[in-house]
Amino acid sequence: MVKTAYCMKRLVLLFCILLSLPAFARTPAKTVSKTHITAAIAECRLYSGTEMVRLGRLSTAALKGVIRLAALDDPDARKALGLMKGIHGITVLDYADCKAEDREAISGKLERALSGSEMLMEASDEGEKMKIYGLVDDQMESVRDFVLFSPTDCSLICLFGSIPMEALEKVASHD
Repeated sequence: MVKTAYCMKRLVLLFCILLSLPAFARTPAKTVSKTHITAAIAECRLYSGTEMVRLGRLSTAALKGVIRLAALDDPDARKALGLMKGIHGITVLDYADCKAEDREAISGKLERALSGSEMLMEASDEGEKMKIYGLVDDQMESVRDFVLFSPTDCSLICLFGSIPMEALEKVASHD
């Protein structure tokens, strides 16, 4: 029960961060190197205690189908579908169950893989930090290749594809 509340708090925080991106998207950022981050994830998943979920194009399309069915009766699901429209791949890495020295090594590898990317935002909540990387296009119409990295939570979430700014603004304006 406590873990569920904790996860819900994290999801709400993540959603709030995504909603605030249009306000911070003033200048184009360097792209996230999908090659570097994918290679780092492949190395990191070899450590004992890591958990990784990767959804490719087919699995992501199936997830969108499930959201589309839920969107028939749920306006929040319709908003989620608008945000997911351009996403073609999702990767989640959790390494909280690793030994302390392995967690530090994994965090270091992920930091190095993301070092060439420009950070869109860094958020801190009660000492826990989350960094968001991505690319805002030149016309500021979409944000591509989100990477949400929280070394204190020992987690990394990659959303590969694009999210239209219009969809982010709609969600942000309707609380």
